[in-house]
Amino acid sequence: MSQTFHVNRLVDEQSIGPFNLGLLFWSFLAMFADGYDLQALAFAQPELERLWHVAPAAFGQVSSAALVGILFGAPLLGWLGDRAGRKAAIILGSLVYGLASLGVVWTHDLPQLMALRFVAGIGLGGLMPNTIALNSELAPERWRATLITLMFVGITLGGSVPGFVAYAVVPHHGWRVLFLIGGVVPLVVASGLARFLPESAKFLALRGGRQRELLATLRRLRPELALPEDAQFIADPAPPRSGVGQLFAGGLAWVTPLLWVCFATALMSNYFLNSFLPLILRDSGMPAGQAALAATLYHVGGTVGGVLMSILLDRFGFVVIALLFAVAAPAIAALGLAPTTFAALAPLATLAGLAVLGAQFGNNAAAGLLYPTAARSRGVGWALGVGRFGAIVGPMIGGVLLGMKLPLSHLFLAAAGPMVVGAIAALVLLRLCYRRLGGLRLGDLPVTGQVKLPPGASAPLP
Repeated sequence: MSQTFHVNRLVDEQSIGPFNLGLLFWSFLAMFADGYDLQALAFAQPELERLWHVAPAAFGQVSSAALVGILFGAPLLGWLGDRAGRKAAIILGSLVYGLASLGVVWTHDLPQLMALRFVAGIGLGGLMPNTIALNSELAPERWRATLITLMFVGITLGGSVPGFVAYAVVPHHGWRVLFLIGGVVPLVVASGLARFLPESAKFLALRGGRQRELLATLRRLRPELALPEDAQFIADPAPPRSGVGQLFAGGLAWVTPLLWVCFATALMSNYFLNSFLPLILRDSGMPAGQAALAATLYHVGGTVGGVLMSILLDRFGFVVIALLFAVAAPAIAALGLAPTTFAALAPLATLAGLAVLGAQFGNNAAAGLLYPTAARSRGVGWALGVGRFGAIVGPMIGGVLLGMKLPLSHLFLAAAGPMVVGAIAALVLLRLCYRRLGGLRLGDLPVTGQVKLPPGASAPLP
């Protein structure tokens, strides 16, 4: 008689080992290439303005083109990930944005650039919800938030590289080298993902029909168990509702819209700074090389924020996210008040990156933890997709404000405002999650709306 194993228990009871480290490595590389591509245009922009005789405000629309693509790509490839698998959607996203970025090398005007950035955005948008879902479903519960957040550190490290390329390579080889690197790297990474990236065991168990792949994945995940060929696997059942309605079922009714607010506000501030920080610093009188390095420190700070989030999120949940939202607002505003010197702005840019990107890392991980397996890619995809409204608006507002020749203090106050709204939403989410999960640690919310009791509790929390 064949043995039956519960996939959720097999995943949650595993020890951290080569399987998890390999998954983290390949997911990190995918995020690294993603982060590089997202930032490449901001560092190519100063030279493109000079060569193509284009006003800075016009690049607000070009920067937003990729974000519009992400707006469509995140829910579209999130939907694909919930049907065909997380791995297939991740590889497809890497191929799409890699080819589109490589195509930028041969562009000669803004319409061509805008079209290719839109296509790249579709691929970029599909990558994030599926990598979050994949890592959420293959990591043990006690390490889940940590591993997801460490994976996303790849985005900030990747986002810091274009600044160094702009400083050291672009003066000798031109702006096209930024996109040559941005196109080749994800294509190389995609070939590695196809060979080494595992599929989600929970997804395979729920979808059925891929028993051999599921068995092979679980043998890699739990090599000490020697799972037999005729083993049977079950997983937690999917919630009864389907489609977008799953994202508002039971305990998610208020969590989903509040999470969307957190995404939209953090991404609005982040993409405002991503798109225009090098240009603003250069136009304020800082040498171009120092401006690129100061903007790069924003991403270095984000890397530190990601590491801190990986340590603290598992224990304190939305407390850390709300705190970083609250720190981000004054840190961004201070960028417009400090002297325009590298010594004054570099530490502030680092602190702003730590808070803004750290908060967004927390949003990403929280979305991957709160939604059930059957709707996880879709839930994260919709959060990222709706959040892109903020990301689209950020560069567009930045372009308009730059065209108005406003003082630096006004520009950075505008970038800081969304983080105040995000802090309020995060505080409300903190209370909701605490009541429903019985503590600060984040996990799948009960879809029935019932409170999840902590160990030893015998009655619902007040």
